[in-house]
Order: sequence, then C-alpha cells, then structure tokens
Amino acid sequence: MGQKITFKGHSGEMLAARFDAPEGPVLATAIFAHCFTCSKDIPAARRISQRLAAMGIGVLRFDFTGLGHSDGEFANTGFSSNVADLLAAAAYLRETGQAPGLLIGHSLGGAAVLKAAPEIPEVKAVATLGAPHDPAHVIENFGASLAEIEANGEAEVCLANRPFTIRKSFLEDVSESQLDPALKAMKAALLIMHAPLDMTVGIDNAAEIFVAAHHPKSFVTLDGADHLITRARDAEYAADVIATWAARYLDLHRPAPPAGAPEGVVRVTEADPDGFLQDVNSGPDHHALADEPVAYGGTNRGMSPYQYLAAGLGACTSMTIRMYARRKKWPLQAVHVDVTHDKIHAEDCESCEGAASKVDQFVRVIHLSGPLDADQRARLLAIADKCPVHRTLKSVSDIKTTLADEPALAQA
Repeated sequence: MGQKITFKGHSGEMLAARFDAPEGPVLATAIFAHCFTCSKDIPAARRISQRLAAMGIGVLRFDFTGLGHSDGEFANTGFSSNVADLLAAAAYLRETGQAPGLLIGHSLGGAAVLKAAPEIPEVKAVATLGAPHDPAHVIENFGASLAEIEANGEAEVCLANRPFTIRKSFLEDVSESQLDPALKAMKAALLIMHAPLDMTVGIDNAAEIFVAAHHPKSFVTLDGADHLITRARDAEYAADVIATWAARYLDLHRPAPPAGAPEGVVRVTEADPDGFLQDVNSGPDHHALADEPVAYGGTNRGMSPYQYLAAGLGACTSMTIRMYARRKKWPLQAVHVDVTHDKIHAEDCESCEGAASKVDQFVRVIHLSGPLDADQRARLLAIADKCPVHRTLKSVSDIKTTLADEPALAQA
C-alpha cells in the first residue's frame, strides 16, 4: 500500500514521496531514485516498488527537487543536488527507524545511487537500471541547445515533450562528477541491470561500471526492454531479480507464523488492480505469481488458484511416495504426478458424501519409474492416499477469516 509522505530535501524544500509498504512486516527498506526529469510515479518506478513491497521490502520513491510534486526550482538543481536529496531521503528513513539497506536507481538516478552509496553506512546492496557510467552522458539530450546554454548561461530544453530550463551550472556539475571514486569506495554489493538495445544509455556503460566496481558485483541483462522499462513484464522481471539477489545481502527475517501454522504465513498481495495478478510469498525465500487465463479476464502470468491446489496435491503425493519408497529401500528411480481438476455431478462420484449437486474432483495419474514389482507398485499407489494434502482435501476444513487493523500512515 502506498503512503504519501514529505521530507526536507538538500535545500530545505519539501520533497514529495511515497512509501510502498508491505501488507505485513517490513523485512527491509529501499530507496528508488528515478531517471532524469522523470518522477517517482513513472510506470517502472511504481511497478518495481510495488512488486518489491509484495516481497516484504518497503520502498521509498520520491521526486527530486523541482520535479513531480516536490517543491523547488528544477533549474537550480544538478547531479550533486540529486545525490544530496538521496542522502536526505536516507536520513529521513533513518530517523523513522527504517534506514535503507538497498538503493535502486534508474538511468541518471542509478548514477546518483552509486555516488551516494558510500555515504550511507546502512546500505548493503545497490541495484542500477540503465545507468550511465559518466553522469555527463545526460548532456547528449540537450542537442542544439548546448550552444545557447554556453552563450547565455541557460536555455529552455524540451525533454520528453516538456520544457525544462537547463543552466550552465548544471553542465559544469555533471561534467565534474565522476563515479569511479565512489565505485572504488563502495562496500555494498552491486547489481547492474541493463538492456542490450538501450538506445538512450548504451550497454557499454554497464560494462564500464562493472569493471570499475569491486566484488561482489553482478550483471543481469534486461533483454528486450527499452530504456524506460515501460513494459510491465520487464519491470516485474527486474523486481523479481532485485529482490532475490538482495536477499543474499539484506537481513530479511520471516514474519512470525500464527499459532497452529508451523510453516509460516503465506501472503497473497494484489499486483494488478485492473486484472487478477497476485504476488504469492512465503517469507522472504519463496515467491510466485497467481493469475487467471486471458479468457477469464486475467493475463495468464501465473497459475490459477485451482492449479495451485492441484500443484499442492501433486507435490505432496510425489513426496509421500518417495519418502515411503526410500524407507523401504525400493528401487523407485523417478516419480511424477499429473493432476487435473473439474466439477462433476455428485451422483457420478462413487466416493463422495453429501447431497451437493456438484462436487470438486481431482484426478491423479501417478507415473513410477524403476524395476518395481506389481506388489510394490500397488502399495505405492495406496500410499498416495496417505498424502497429508489428500487427507485435507478429503476432509471438512474450517476457514477462519478476520479483517486486519488499518495501518497508520507514515508521518513526515
């Protein structure tokens, strides 16, 4: 859920921010820095932050001074002020007891997080998306206006169909800013993500950052993505990779399980309010997607709820058979289980009880490989019915549902 907050930026101006908080405990905190002249609400920032929140990582994304809903004049800012705003965001989170362990930066925001990381002691991991190795790379966007900026001290430049005043001080600032000293000083782990066909910031920038940085460092290609990561599936992929990679370096603690649930909490969070896509998490270690087929209004990016039920039954069946064969030292080489689900009329179900007109039927087809004799195969088939999930589906379950308390909004 997104919480609107404000905090003071580098010059004392109030910066507009949003904290994408997990539904449950915050396992770690991150800051997302947006691209040049963008805002915290561009699709890539929003999607990646929300997906990370679904995985238990709270993300603060904010508008740099003079952009989006933040106060101040963009014309008075530069790369150094962006870095200072990042340090102010980290200080704000530190004051609230949620100092950031992860920094994520997109494009010039990626260069800014690389520059800021050594100055934020709590940061253990840094991820960049399409970041330039040289902040002065952004000057290429100004084209024919460069001469006017040099001659008159400033010029109005059209970027992304919007006018921005660029001053000579900005050119001097980005030209003097170097990332290599920060990369050498950075002790946090680094993940570099870049699209090979990025036409705005070339892939060679990723190589230069990678060479300049110390280990641990990793590179992951965003194959097929554009510079702004506009496609939802590219942003989702980036979020999945960042969360999985960062878990190695962040101190992520599983949420405490409720009484009677020794395997912990399975948290399902809506990922697409306009469809049916859901994030499914079991602690920080396991993440999957649930969805519906396109024919039912979904986007088919994950298994359906009934497919998850079938998967649970199939997995439990296979495990139970393997455990029994292992204990008996029988020559079972491999097992796989095909499970289908359907609704059938009660009168067609010989083992069903009750008077319901239709019942759920799961059909299991068990495949056993290995030199098993007929008695062993028959016994393993019988053991399949001892699977705990089989027993749960066959029994009458009690489902208790309550509403959680409304969380309090974060205060500036």
